[in-house]
Amino acid sequence: MTAAYPALRLRRTRASAWSRRMHAETVLTPADLIWPLFIVEGEGVEQPIASLPGVSRWSVDQIVARAREARDLGIPCVALFPYTPAHLRTEDGREALNPDNLMCRATRAIKDAVPEVGVLTDVALDPYTSHGHDGLVDAAGYVVNDTTADLLIHQAVNQARAGADVIAPSDMMDGRIGMIRAALEGEGAHNVQIMSYAAKYASGFYGPFRDAVGSRGLLKGDKKTYQMDAANSEEALREVALDLAEGADSVMVKPGLPYLDIILRVKQRFEVPVFAYQVSGEYAMLEASVAAGAGERDALVLETLMAFKRAGCSGVLTYHAAHAARLLNA
Repeated sequence: MTAAYPALRLRRTRASAWSRRMHAETVLTPADLIWPLFIVEGEGVEQPIASLPGVSRWSVDQIVARAREARDLGIPCVALFPYTPAHLRTEDGREALNPDNLMCRATRAIKDAVPEVGVLTDVALDPYTSHGHDGLVDAAGYVVNDTTADLLIHQAVNQARAGADVIAPSDMMDGRIGMIRAALEGEGAHNVQIMSYAAKYASGFYGPFRDAVGSRGLLKGDKKTYQMDAANSEEALREVALDLAEGADSVMVKPGLPYLDIILRVKQRFEVPVFAYQVSGEYAMLEASVAAGAGERDALVLETLMAFKRAGCSGVLTYHAAHAARLLNA
């Protein structure tokens, strides 16, 4: 006589597709995605980025078309990053304060044409400096905190005046969130959100992004004096706590997949909206896997995005946003 099998078979709820959907603990939708877009001068321009296969720089008119595409796919927000021409890059990054710079023109164009799509703008000086750092550099090559923060305040206000919905400081200077929040309140921009890059690590995964914004080869030294050490997680919690206390509405962990543990710890500790940036190197690795025949793009994209949601993310910045949304809408 066969021994009685235990009453509970965990495979029972996995036996059919409808049941797997019904029992899913984590749900991924296009509304969980933010689409990073790179802006370049010109009209009708698309410039493919070699180290980011499938990703291009777009002129402002084409950025508007991407925003319409995002709306139609159910992606709620786009994130903008400029490719500043070399002649406009200076030691002090002053082009960041120009109310007619690429970022501001693209923001205004999107908000005029597709107002229902959110616009997230990057606050940092690296797309504008001739040395590739996120802030001002002293004679010893050290990125100075307080004078950089003063410029970031003006950069944030400049972007808010252009119509930015979310200001995203990515520079990792101390104290800048509180100062930016105060400046936005002083402008009457009470509903402009701040998504702080609260735990941004000095990572080897940023190379293709630097190609995309034109800063690769410009950088003198590294960014380890202001971006976080990959060895540290308690420090990330301290960074998040400070930014929340200073007025951040949400926080970001960057990069993404190598720092899922940080995402989980931040979510469990603070119970606030946490976002991740699936950065350029992560995207490039997935695409290289596909090109080598080591994996299937659709499955890899959705599985990695689900990992972010499972770890506690409210949303993910990903260059696969449009592709993932099409899969999820199918």
